[in-house]
Amino acid sequence: MTHPGEQFYPEGVHWDDSIVQGTLPDLLATAAANYGPRIAIEFRDRPITYAELAAQAERAAAAFLRVGCGKNSSVALFLGNTPDHPVNFFGALKAGARVAHLSPLDGEIALTHKVSDSGSRLLVTSNLQALLPTALKLLEKGLIDRLVVCEDDSWGKVGTPQAAIPDDPRIVTFKAFVEGAPLPAQWPAVSVDDVALLQYTGGTTGLPKGAMLTHGNLSSAVSIYDIWGKPNRAARGDVVERVICVLPLFHIYALTVVLLSSLRRGNLISLHQRFDVEAVMRDIEVKRATYFPGVPTMWIAIAALPDLDKRDFSSLTAIGSGGAPLPVEVASFFERKVGKKLKSGWGMTETCSPGTGHPPVGPDKPGSIGLMLPGIELDVVSLEDPTKVLPPGEVGEIRIKGPNVTRGYWNRPAGSAEAFVDGRFLTGDIGYVDTDGYFFLVDRKKDMIISGGFNVYPQMIEQAIYTVPGVHEVIVLGIPDAYRGEAAKAFIKLKPGAKPFSLDELRAQLAGKVGKHEMPAAVEFVDDLPRTPVGKLSRHELRQQQKPSHPTQPGGRS
Repeated sequence: MTHPGEQFYPEGVHWDDSIVQGTLPDLLATAAANYGPRIAIEFRDRPITYAELAAQAERAAAAFLRVGCGKNSSVALFLGNTPDHPVNFFGALKAGARVAHLSPLDGEIALTHKVSDSGSRLLVTSNLQALLPTALKLLEKGLIDRLVVCEDDSWGKVGTPQAAIPDDPRIVTFKAFVEGAPLPAQWPAVSVDDVALLQYTGGTTGLPKGAMLTHGNLSSAVSIYDIWGKPNRAARGDVVERVICVLPLFHIYALTVVLLSSLRRGNLISLHQRFDVEAVMRDIEVKRATYFPGVPTMWIAIAALPDLDKRDFSSLTAIGSGGAPLPVEVASFFERKVGKKLKSGWGMTETCSPGTGHPPVGPDKPGSIGLMLPGIELDVVSLEDPTKVLPPGEVGEIRIKGPNVTRGYWNRPAGSAEAFVDGRFLTGDIGYVDTDGYFFLVDRKKDMIISGGFNVYPQMIEQAIYTVPGVHEVIVLGIPDAYRGEAAKAFIKLKPGAKPFSLDELRAQLAGKVGKHEMPAAVEFVDDLPRTPVGKLSRHELRQQQKPSHPTQPGGRS
């Protein structure tokens, strides 16, 4: 069999099923035509119908065109989780522009690079205190010509701190920006090969790179998920799913898995401005949400609820984890307490999210990221020679090919060429595939520790440490070691009330779970661990915090 994992696919799903491509403006237009009066987004208990969302996006598109932001231009979005994001996202795309996503958690250096690199001369932001002052700095630097400011109060007052909008001819409120903008006689032609989104990624060894994601890439991603979930939807009948969106819309995971896929299917998106565990539980227990995609840190927070076994998760028909490897211990704990299987798939910015997934039924393989999804080809190649494909069971770098995979990085022809070997994208993820076609991640290539000549993978050590009583979260880094070159150090955040333990006690708990060469050489207990904008633990940020490093005693606090 060419794709051994296909034997475990849901009934009626095949690897070579036809992947449908289109444009994102057409996706929203079709959704509005099919589901007009349905609620597309609920935000602060306020409903927005499909027809309203499409009409607001059209007004925004007309305004972008009026100021010259059409074909061959970039529009930067510096927004959090409010309806302002989809309105301006679809508006810019309908005008023929491409969107450049900016993270509200980015620092000024990263934002300056992204705005400059993308060529965006217009930036859309919010009057929130957390966003507007930073956006004004970009304006004062001369990086942008026009700043459009959405007023957060327009979606209902919740007491979120806001900043005053300066009186400046270069600054305009969104309301004034769209007012009176004439609809064109004909909208700009948008093709599946046009770049829809510059999604910045990387930056761990330099400045972030803008992955060029076309309308075809993004619509393929939606189609792949559509094919994969079709049997489950058929079994449930014509049910409008209530999908919890806590994941940030500027991240590819939320954009594809939640926003685009939900709109394609006529579902209701319950949009949250930030992750609050009790607000999410209200959505599940009171509003009867049916689907909750999260990242591991969110599931860890839910698993830590003191009354977890008394909470009502019965409305959920699907849950999932992505964005980062899910600790096996967290998944098994959640299943024991709640009775629902929590599976972790794999994807990345450059694949518009889809990569692997778990079938509803099939072998139970703890720690697996699942099977390659329809239309996607994955293989594992030698770390020394990326043209050499490895057999099942051997660890190497994962490569991917599919209609959802980026064609390269914006303004980086050399970097784009280096990212592909034999037409397949080198993911930078290290893993292996078993004889059943199930893939397993070992770690990121750049995070690998070389200890005494052996490859040591921090993620594998982290998985083992999660089984130690009292551990809430953990990140493992490589530190200099005079004898082995590098060794592993564990940074641990304990559960409330748990007491620190010595390095020797930790190593005793890990005996038999990791190899001798993988045993941590140091441990440090911390009050908190850094996170990325999507909420996953950030090994890179922790590494940066450790510079310049200070000598520490193995096993002690530093």
